[in-house]
Amino acid sequence: MKPQSSRRQFIQASAALATAAFPILGANDRIQVGIVGLGGRGNDHMDFYGKLDTDCRIAALVDVNQASRERAVAKVNKAKGYSPKDYSDMRTMFESKDIDAVSLPTPNHWHALSAIWAMQAGKDVYVEKPASHNIFESQQMVAAARKYGRMVQVGSQSRSIPHKMKAIQLIHDGAIGQVYQARALCFRRRFSIGHTPDEAVPAGLDWDKFLGPAQWKPYAKNKFAYTWHWFWDTGNGDIGNQGVHEMDIALWGLGRTGWPSVVSSTGGKFAWKDDQETPNSQQATFDFGDAQMTFDVRNLPTPPEALVPMTGPNYVGNIFFGDLGFATVDHGGFKIYKSLSGNISGEAARGAGAASKEKYELVTEEKGSGEDTVPHMKNFFDAIRARDHKMLHAEIAIGARSAAFCHLANIGYRVGRTLRMDTSAGRFLGDDEANSMLTRNYREPFIVPRAV
Repeated sequence: MKPQSSRRQFIQASAALATAAFPILGANDRIQVGIVGLGGRGNDHMDFYGKLDTDCRIAALVDVNQASRERAVAKVNKAKGYSPKDYSDMRTMFESKDIDAVSLPTPNHWHALSAIWAMQAGKDVYVEKPASHNIFESQQMVAAARKYGRMVQVGSQSRSIPHKMKAIQLIHDGAIGQVYQARALCFRRRFSIGHTPDEAVPAGLDWDKFLGPAQWKPYAKNKFAYTWHWFWDTGNGDIGNQGVHEMDIALWGLGRTGWPSVVSSTGGKFAWKDDQETPNSQQATFDFGDAQMTFDVRNLPTPPEALVPMTGPNYVGNIFFGDLGFATVDHGGFKIYKSLSGNISGEAARGAGAASKEKYELVTEEKGSGEDTVPHMKNFFDAIRARDHKMLHAEIAIGARSAAFCHLANIGYRVGRTLRMDTSAGRFLGDDEANSMLTRNYREPFIVPRAV
């Protein structure tokens, strides 16, 4: 059977399944989950779902690598005493009526297509961050979720972490006054990946399915496993890896749901001489006219920033600036500082020494609880039972927006110039090269459809 014909039949069959009535799940019914992608994050998903025994059961495991499937089945069997079904092709698992929801800790370039296929097959979806590999995919994922009435939670688990939820609410309630800037920081010390040659595909690995929507390229160790993050065809660099969490929090705190008017992004890959394509240092600025968001990615040695002491070589978090004070939010907790002078304006602000008398007081502080992904997955299951996507803390429209800002930064970096946007259309003004990067050149039959 020709690949295109096979894909068409799968979509037709999936659409028919999606029109069937939603399964009625009682409070005591366990949701049957299939996990696609059994690498590092996939193993985390198995652990997290294993802690939610009363909510779900890991019923299926999918990976293009036979060895990964065998290890995953053995892991679940050891922990739970049963062996899930395993599949080499996600589409076969999606067709199963025994699966209620799927979890997608796949590489970035697979997030959108696998999620859309799953929704067309009538499954609810938990998809890892970033929601998409490009902005077109973000739009298509939202459209599919609405068309098929599916619950789609993006793995931006900060949205379910209590102290971060509280910090953002305080900021929205005016704790630091009018917020005029959010600064997101992603200082993650990493090291050169070196060079690895093209070589024969290892036994048991379906390299064609791993590449999926990406253009064909020979196998090399650096293009596989975790380091796929650092190639444009499969990843989005660290701004779309660790950074998208902080991007999401920055947008959340600013309360922005629209497009910026101006985007600029600079940086480079410094010091390293290796196969990596994405930058190891990147600075992005998003101008909304009445407020600004900045993002700083650094994989090389870095000093601590003011008020955010480094813990080892890493710091990831956000600083919010308001006209009455500022706030820091990270995994360890949050702190809110208030100006003791209030909003100095007029003659007082112009008076000699006004700035030198400015003092700040720590008025609110809360430590993090250490909670992470498990509450986020629990929120996903609660929304599935209620059939209410508005219950989701990181519903696809939220996750897609945060991913889109990472993509905007990468487009600005790759074209090497400041970009102006049509804020009503979400496209760049007078820049065909930049607009071409809103999507990608897909490889048949792995095409994200324009009509979902």
